[in-house]
Amino acid sequence: MLEQPSEDKYVDVSGLRTRYWALGDEGPPMVLIHGIGASMESWAPNVHPLARTHRVYALDLVGFGASDKPAIPYSLSFLAQFVADFMSSQGIAQASITGHSLGGGVALRLALEHPEKVNKLVLVSSAGLGREGHVFFKLGSLPLVGEYLTRPNRERTAQFLAEMLYDPEMVTEELVDLHYNLMSRPGAQEAYLSALRSIATVFGTRKTVLRSIVDNLDRITAPTLVVWGEQDGILPVAHAHVAAEAIPNVRLHIFQECGHYVQLEKADAFNALLLEFLNSESANKEANDG
Repeated sequence: MLEQPSEDKYVDVSGLRTRYWALGDEGPPMVLIHGIGASMESWAPNVHPLARTHRVYALDLVGFGASDKPAIPYSLSFLAQFVADFMSSQGIAQASITGHSLGGGVALRLALEHPEKVNKLVLVSSAGLGREGHVFFKLGSLPLVGEYLTRPNRERTAQFLAEMLYDPEMVTEELVDLHYNLMSRPGAQEAYLSALRSIATVFGTRKTVLRSIVDNLDRITAPTLVVWGEQDGILPVAHAHVAAEAIPNVRLHIFQECGHYVQLEKADAFNALLLEFLNSESANKEANDG
């Protein structure tokens, strides 16, 4: 399910050693951005199908996976600039950008701060669209409590993944090991907490972060696809409708019997949906349930 689809590559991005995959010899470029506490392995079931018609790049954000983890503030704007710098390192002037969870918030900031770099935008269970969120993130924002909750622990990792996924059978030992090992890397916990606390407080998403995104959704010029799971227990599906109602050229697709990890839980249908959208002329605002 999470077999590595490509050999790891590394590049220096503004002095930071960054791990990435690059697949597909032809077609326009697209960049995949993972969520908090995750890595580019989040896209393992997706990269090969997408690479049939696109040059696909998946990267470990700075602070996550096997990329460098400096002791710095990990804001959405900082991470968006990092993605922009990664694109420049690969000679990518413009790409379709797909972001999951935290990666969706990063993709939104990239689309707002560097619109010239975003051809099409895909938001998958995206952060930054509402205050509500899982209690883990609210408690994790608290001093000491966050340090305890994010300390590497297999049982807690399995429990949290069970809340991310609608189908409990998808919480495999392989998936638990991946996320446990990611959080066990030196500097991973500190980077996770820095990213979390830059976005959230005990009351939910910071108002300043939320307003800077939601109040500017109508400025997004790229055709946009918003994808969500109806049973998302991490970020509620109501957030999908916030984006669908405000972004000018948008399409909404909500998967039934699906949680937060859409690209894994509904991989085949997700891949087909993305390819159809990426190969279409525009988003054509509509709502789809599937």
